[in-house]
Amino acid sequence: MRKIRVGSRASLLALTQAEIIIQMLKEKFPQHQYEIIKIKTLGDKILDKTLDKIGGKGLFVKEIQAALMEGHIDLAVHSMKDMPAEAPEELMLAAITKREDPRDVLVTKKAYKLENLPSSAIIGTSSLRRKAQLLRLREDIKLQDIRGNVGTRLGKIDTDGLDGVILAAAGLNRLGYDPKDFYYLETEEFTPAVGQGALGCEIRRNDEELHNMLQQINDPDTHHCVMGERIFLKLLEGGCHIPIGGYGEKVEDQLWLTGMVASIDGKKIIKYTEKGDFQQYKEIGKKLGEKMIALGAKKLLEGKEDTCEETIYIPSGSGARG
Repeated sequence: MRKIRVGSRASLLALTQAEIIIQMLKEKFPQHQYEIIKIKTLGDKILDKTLDKIGGKGLFVKEIQAALMEGHIDLAVHSMKDMPAEAPEELMLAAITKREDPRDVLVTKKAYKLENLPSSAIIGTSSLRRKAQLLRLREDIKLQDIRGNVGTRLGKIDTDGLDGVILAAAGLNRLGYDPKDFYYLETEEFTPAVGQGALGCEIRRNDEELHNMLQQINDPDTHHCVMGERIFLKLLEGGCHIPIGGYGEKVEDQLWLTGMVASIDGKKIIKYTEKGDFQQYKEIGKKLGEKMIALGAKKLLEGKEDTCEETIYIPSGSGARG
């Protein structure tokens, strides 16, 4: 019998996600003991600044990865959208479990649809990706930065007088919120963050026993989609922080992988979908990244918005889906 120490952020959502993974493992391997170790990350400590001002991706995983490398924990459970494209060489992503709803959600008091929001409505979000896509759809919207856990951000509708907030559907679902006041932003018009809705299980590369166990809860379809998204992200990720999203879905025996890069004001956007054999997810991710670069994504990455077209959007029927 082995005692497996599971590292998690201390938020209610993170702990809920860690429990989901533990329950999956318990069903397959009831002979082992499981313990959650709470770890406070830099992203949890600094709540008065937006993520792009203090480091962006990696703020919610670095301390957990350090604990894993130092042997204080055996398994790290991450929201895949929080994981940077690069990972320490000593660690490996051993499993990605079945994806929850990948969509973003507009939450308001009166169950407004995006198009029915009052003129100049104030919407809370600190995500550059969400801000850019909101402004592209409703340029009159006013945006307010918000940080904190799910409950705190929902509470700001009342405490800060917001008309609504944008959150991930997956987190709301996992915490059991009633969806009656939600307006779902469909992936076709509102590209999710890379890995949104999926949970990743990270271990030390030399832990063969735990690797073999985690293969029992890995979801191959989700794995291929998310890894394709991450390969795309790795090719495009630049030194500055810009709105970027990616979403892969299995369509029959194909992977349809969409990438999105935008200017912060949402006025310039590059969006393209690469299709191919589902098993060739690595190649599709690479092709998408290369295509996006050819369309000018690197210019936006480098802050050269003035040299980009207003919108490059490849519609259905052109070898891609927008």
